[in-house]
Amino acid sequence: MDTKITQSDINKIVWKACDTFRGVIDPSQYKDYILTMLFIKYVSDVYKSKHNEYLQRYEGDAERAERAMKRERFNVPTESSFDFLYEHRNESNIGELINIALAGLEEANRVKMSSEDGSGIFRNIDFNSSNLGDTKDKNTRLKNLLIDFSDEKLNFDDSHLQGNDVIGDAYEFLIANFADNSGKKAGEFFTPSGVSTLLAKLTKSNPGARICDPTCGSGSLLIKAGKEVGNDNFSLYGQELNGSTWALAMMNMFLHGFDNATIRWGDTLRTPKLKEGDKLMKFDTVVANPPFSLDKWGADEAEHDTYNRFWRGVPPKSKGDWAFISHMIETAYEGRGKVGVVVPHGVLFRGASEGKIRQKTIEENILEAVIGLPANLFFGTGIPAAIVIFNKGKKTDNVLFIDASREYEAGKNQNKLRPEDIEHIVSVYRNFADGKDAVNRVSTAGVVEEKYAYIATPTDIAENDYNLNIPRYVDTFEEEEEIDIQAVQQEIDDLETELADVQDKMKGFLKELGY
Repeated sequence: MDTKITQSDINKIVWKACDTFRGVIDPSQYKDYILTMLFIKYVSDVYKSKHNEYLQRYEGDAERAERAMKRERFNVPTESSFDFLYEHRNESNIGELINIALAGLEEANRVKMSSEDGSGIFRNIDFNSSNLGDTKDKNTRLKNLLIDFSDEKLNFDDSHLQGNDVIGDAYEFLIANFADNSGKKAGEFFTPSGVSTLLAKLTKSNPGARICDPTCGSGSLLIKAGKEVGNDNFSLYGQELNGSTWALAMMNMFLHGFDNATIRWGDTLRTPKLKEGDKLMKFDTVVANPPFSLDKWGADEAEHDTYNRFWRGVPPKSKGDWAFISHMIETAYEGRGKVGVVVPHGVLFRGASEGKIRQKTIEENILEAVIGLPANLFFGTGIPAAIVIFNKGKKTDNVLFIDASREYEAGKNQNKLRPEDIEHIVSVYRNFADGKDAVNRVSTAGVVEEKYAYIATPTDIAENDYNLNIPRYVDTFEEEEEIDIQAVQQEIDDLETELADVQDKMKGFLKELGY
């Protein structure tokens, strides 16, 4: 083709492909089929493009081209290629052929596409499932899916795309739309774009950083945190409990070109997989949007934790928020590691064991900022949340509080953070974290911005019994306008006079009518 494909073009085509499954199965399920087909198309196109490139370079010498291809990102057997599946789209066993193709692709790329226990990234995806309808309907749907992805605009040859992130962004576009249609289940695999962008900017990493998300979902937040570095000199690590979501994260990394990302499958709290020897791996930046107030998170095992993550105290069995926070803090490098975590507001003020853990954390002087977010930002819950920043390289004893709850774009089903809302939060935070001069009111305690930001001293927080509830620090009280009692009384008198006149007229009209 003569023209470059735009992001919008690709997004429209891949979203249209979803029509094949709408009304048949839940969006939280059919996302796996769509995203997997997008992945197959991508690796097939890139493989084919590279193979043709080597054939040209070696003047048609197929053997030399094959040897060269072994050094490339992916190995795609013929029977696993999109072209093969498309050619066989009319076969009566097309679902089975796609399953065989996935197994072959996993086997040919076992090191990259398998978890530690050898499970492949496609193991939970069955294109031959009865969930897709009876044999005839299923075959028709799969045929249509292959036809949709055969659109000539979906040529994922790298040279054909505008920028390296077009295919990765299309994947993100699909995940975001699936999340929007998946209700409560969406929160299990996707953090709203505005929130993940904000968290990535607040924890911006330096070149060479190790970046981790211990509850990485589909990997979107982790990728954004990496992109904030500004170059390719960083490494990504993640862990995800849900097997299907782990597979989404793996494909997401490949589609964005982060082939060397390390994404483990397993329970971060019970069985952390990111280790060096028998110790937890350390990171420069740790970000996460963990499940809110997770019940049965593993409190019994935590009392005898091998890695001593809960030395400040064991959180309650029914609320795992501080368990995730404790894990994240312990995996941040001493002296420089930064942690950014999304939490429900209860984390800021609940007492008992959580209150004791919170107090110890504050007394360590690693708490840097508490940022209140608008309500109804997250999938599956309308409650407002907060972002808490911990910094083991903190430059001050003080803590920044921001109430950003009133700055957002209202949506019909869900509110959104606008770019200007994100920039407002980030600029205030960075001035504080960088220790700007007192003229800018960012390195000394007190009001930074009326009804928006406040810097609290350790004494302020201790006097509040280590309660971090934002209204205790950021005064958002709006004085009611003084009421002119005399004017109001006069208005009432005027209305009563007007009403009496109307009633007299009505009596006159009724009298004329004989009533």
